[in-house]
Amino acid sequence: MSLGTSFMRDGEAMLKPHLLRMEEPGMTEEWSRVRARLQAEVGDVEYRTWLKQVVFAGIAGDEVTVVLPTRFLRDWVNKEYGALLAALWQEENPAIRRVEFRTAAAARGAAPDLAEPTPALAVPAPTPARTENAAALDQRFTFETFVVGKPNEFAYACARRVAESPATAGFNPLFLYGGVGLGKTHLMHAIAWELSAKRGGQPVSVAYMSAEKFMYRFINALRSQSTLEFKNELRSVDVLMIDDLQFLIGKDNTQEEFFHTFNALVDAGKQIVISADKSPSDLSGLEDRLRTRLGCGMVADLHATTFELRYSILDAKAQRAGVEVPAKVIEFLARKITSNNRELEGALNRLVAHANLFNRNLTMETAHEVLHDVLKAHDRKVSIQEIQKRVSEHFNIRIAEMSSARRARNIARPRQVAMYLAKQLTSKSLPDIGRHFGDRDHTTVMHAVSRVTELIGTDAAFAEDVDLLRRMLET
Repeated sequence: MSLGTSFMRDGEAMLKPHLLRMEEPGMTEEWSRVRARLQAEVGDVEYRTWLKQVVFAGIAGDEVTVVLPTRFLRDWVNKEYGALLAALWQEENPAIRRVEFRTAAAARGAAPDLAEPTPALAVPAPTPARTENAAALDQRFTFETFVVGKPNEFAYACARRVAESPATAGFNPLFLYGGVGLGKTHLMHAIAWELSAKRGGQPVSVAYMSAEKFMYRFINALRSQSTLEFKNELRSVDVLMIDDLQFLIGKDNTQEEFFHTFNALVDAGKQIVISADKSPSDLSGLEDRLRTRLGCGMVADLHATTFELRYSILDAKAQRAGVEVPAKVIEFLARKITSNNRELEGALNRLVAHANLFNRNLTMETAHEVLHDVLKAHDRKVSIQEIQKRVSEHFNIRIAEMSSARRARNIARPRQVAMYLAKQLTSKSLPDIGRHFGDRDHTTVMHAVSRVTELIGTDAAFAEDVDLLRRMLET
C-alpha cells in the first residue's frame, strides 16, 4: 500500500505497520502528554481554535506524522505551531527529530491529500510570524518608513487605527484609494506587519493578496473542485487585505465570490482592508451592492504629493540608506519628478548607485548626467496660459476672469487653483505668475498656494478636482 492511500475515506488513519506504532506501549500516552503540554502552552482558546483537530498518525524512525482535515489548517498549524510541537515531542521523546504535517480531507469524504506533504519541520526551528501569506509582504513597507505629509496624513491615521484595533466600528472596511505610487500598498503592508508583530493574547491571522491573485485562486478552486476549501481558508482569517480592487471590474463571477466573502467576514466581526485607484463610488463596472458595501466603512484617499512631501521622502530614504545627498540635489529631484513616489525613489536609487559604482560625488552635474532620460520625460512644458484655460473650462468660468479684479468665491477659488498649479507645474517665479493673473503681487500668489494646499488636506472633493486637473495638464 502506498503512502498516498494510507487513509480511509472516513479520515481514520490506516498507515503501514512500520509507520503506525500507536498500539505499541506508551505511544498513545506519549501523544496525550504532548497534547496536554501544547494546550497548556498556548491556552484553551487558541488550542480549541487551531489545534484541537490535530490527529496523531504515527511515528517512523525519528519522525512524527500528524494529520489535519484541510490544507489551510495543515499549513497554518505547521507555520504557527510546528516549532513548538516539535520541541515538545523532543522533550517527551529525545529520539524524535522531525514533525510532518499532512491532510486527510475527511469532511468531504474525498481522497486524502497525502501526495503533497509539507516539508517536515526539524528541531529546533524559529518561531514563525502571526501572518498569513507573510512572504508577500515587503519588509521595507512599515509605518516607521512611511513619510507622512498633508496629502496622506488622513489615510495614514486610518491605517494606524486599524492596525491598533481591527474591526473597530466605522473603520470596517478601510478603503484606501489614490493614484499609482502614492503609498496605498505601503500602508497595507504596514498594517499587516504591525498586526503580525503583536505579541500576547490571540494570534492575528492576516491574508494579504492582490485582486488579481484572488481571482486566479478562485478560478483554480473552481477547476480543482475545491471551492469549499477556498472559501473556508479566506473566511477563517482575522484580517483580509485586497490590493488593487479595480482589477475585478468586469469579472462578474469573481466579484460575486468576493462579495460573499466580504459579507461573511464583516458579519463575523473580522477586518477588511481594500485599496483601489478610485473611490468606491467612482469604480464603475463593480456591482452596485458591492460598491455600497465598500463605502460603508472608512474611505481615505491619498492625494498627489506636494513638493514638501517629495523632499521629505527623498531625505528620509537617503538617511535610511546612510547616504549623504546634498540638499540642492534632493530639492532638484523633488521639483522635477512629480508623477509618483516610486519613480522619485527609483531616480534617487539610480543616482546613488552610479555614484558608488564610479566613486563620484553626488552633485547637480552628476544628477543631470545620470538621470537625463528621466528628467527629459518630466520636463514641464505646460504654460500658464494652458493652465488658465484648463482650470476655466473645469470650473465653467470665462478665461478672462483669471485676470479680472472680481473676488466672488466662484471666481477667486478657480483663480487660486490656477496659481497653485502654475507654481507646481512651471518654473516661473512668484512675481512672473502674478503678472499672468492681472499683475497681482507675489504675496497674492503665495496666499493662493497656501490656501489651496490647506483645502487639499481637508476637502476630499476639492483635492480630487485639483489632482484631476494636474494629471490632465501633465499628460
